[in-house]
Amino acid sequence: MGKAIIGIIGGSGVYDLPGLEDYREERVSTPWGEPSDVLRFGRLAGRDAVFLPRHGKGHRLSPSGINYRANIDALKRAGVTDLISVSACGSYRAELYPGLFVMVDQFVDRTHGRESSFFGNGCVVHVSMAHPVAPLLQARLADAATAESIPFKKGGTYLCMEGPQFSMLAESLTYKSFGYDVVGMTAMPEAKLAREAEISYATVAMVTDFDCWHSDHGHVDVASVLRAVRENAESARTLITRLIRDFPEEHEECPIGSDKALDNAFITAPEARDPAVLAKLDAVAGRVLGPRS
Repeated sequence: MGKAIIGIIGGSGVYDLPGLEDYREERVSTPWGEPSDVLRFGRLAGRDAVFLPRHGKGHRLSPSGINYRANIDALKRAGVTDLISVSACGSYRAELYPGLFVMVDQFVDRTHGRESSFFGNGCVVHVSMAHPVAPLLQARLADAATAESIPFKKGGTYLCMEGPQFSMLAESLTYKSFGYDVVGMTAMPEAKLAREAEISYATVAMVTDFDCWHSDHGHVDVASVLRAVRENAESARTLITRLIRDFPEEHEECPIGSDKALDNAFITAPEARDPAVLAKLDAVAGRVLGPRS
């Protein structure tokens, strides 16, 4: 399957990854615009890693203002095969307390107005999202958390809201009644785009609060979230560092096919595909489309 290169998208509070050797920064341009920040390249225990802060330096980008397509395209160009997304979230369950990490395996997309696909008119593609998280990657995250004694729950459903406002009480109560586990603002369309780019993807949802449904806790505000984010950030770095140290040198074939998601996914006939659209897909779909003349 080739060499494994681990990508990390750091969410709120996780703006760097200390300890990388042979460290360098590179600004990567994409056909979709500029990613959130420069990519940080390095090695840890002989493993190659690429880090990108989702919100940019100084947390300047809103969840709705992130160029998700540029971020995923840039990471694909950097050779990333396995991508870990780290993000803050609220909890819909009393047992999922602030400080707990949830290795989610499902998403519900309630965002709107975000560009959610690399494909469209001129080149129509439908990839499967039935299982959006790569199971081997999720299992390695769980193993790393266990090894570092970081409290976590394996499995769960992440409701992705548009934001940037926190939830209304009626929304919080509704989604809690649906049986969802956590709520955040950034997993979508990130997970969808990673699948289209054939990158194995997994999310670490760091619980910071109980949203606004819990009668014994106050409403969510930035100050309380930031306090929890700061407490979670060091554990997140420890988790990612352990994951990278223990990661295999070779990329493991994904049992659900996330690294071959474009096989049999193109529906537009080759002769009907728009060359202008194809030109933007050189990184994302190069394996299937082949080199362009």
